[in-house]
Amino acid sequence: MRTRILPKMLNDEVEEYLSRNDIIIVPVGTVELHGGFPLDCETTISEAYAVKMAEACDGLVLTGLPYFYAGATASGRGTVQVSVREGIDYLGAIARNLLRLGFKRQIYISFHGPAHMTCSPMIRDFMDETGVPILYMDMTMHVMKNAQDLFKSMNSFHAISVGAYKIMNRLDDVPLTTKYEHTNPQSCKEFDDIFGMAYQSGSIGYYFKEKGDHMSTTAVPDEETRNRLANEGAELIEQMVERMNLTHVVEQMRKLEEYNKEVEEKCPWVPSNFNKNRF
Repeated sequence: MRTRILPKMLNDEVEEYLSRNDIIIVPVGTVELHGGFPLDCETTISEAYAVKMAEACDGLVLTGLPYFYAGATASGRGTVQVSVREGIDYLGAIARNLLRLGFKRQIYISFHGPAHMTCSPMIRDFMDETGVPILYMDMTMHVMKNAQDLFKSMNSFHAISVGAYKIMNRLDDVPLTTKYEHTNPQSCKEFDDIFGMAYQSGSIGYYFKEKGDHMSTTAVPDEETRNRLANEGAELIEQMVERMNLTHVVEQMRKLEEYNKEVEEKCPWVPSNFNKNRF
């Protein structure tokens, strides 16, 4: 294919794709304070993963979704903060539109800790509304569960940040700087005990007091260092995507839809059945 990124495709190319397949991957991002990396760093990481995932399972990618709940980084004046509720509604509208176009197997991904608060409620409400199971993949959870051997230190996370910009053909957007490297603990570290009482920023509200709280980024003093990090990071992303076994994932999504239809036949009172049949 000329490209798998939907906004870059011709309408005819999208319609030709939909005549044979129905997979779309939607990277959900942020624009937020991020040390020595551009504000859209976590958006770009998600988009890079999405592109590699789409190549692995013959899917398309819907880019251009950077403005969602950022969280504690709202103390940075470059952070664009959208409420969780607004993000759920917006993402739900996109999901319904994609379904109407013919994308039944939708995969939403993120590499941002609090993104689950936006994505997971939308995924479950969408099922109750339409009866179609769409998937959310939290990349940070995937790293913790399936790729800890690849991520030996924070340097690996820095590398995938740079590698993502390479994959998206934006490597020059990563500035050459040594200003943002530090080992200081977060100013809110004393509250880690209560922060850890729910998953990924979902326990209690707070903001970062210091700009360095999110986050220390490795020194990128010259182009040679940037290229080295980019190559290392791009390789890590490809290794992680290979471990995801996307062909299995999308086939499981198809099978789950058939399973859910059997549930609807057996239990006509489930929300999806009720909502589809009430008009």
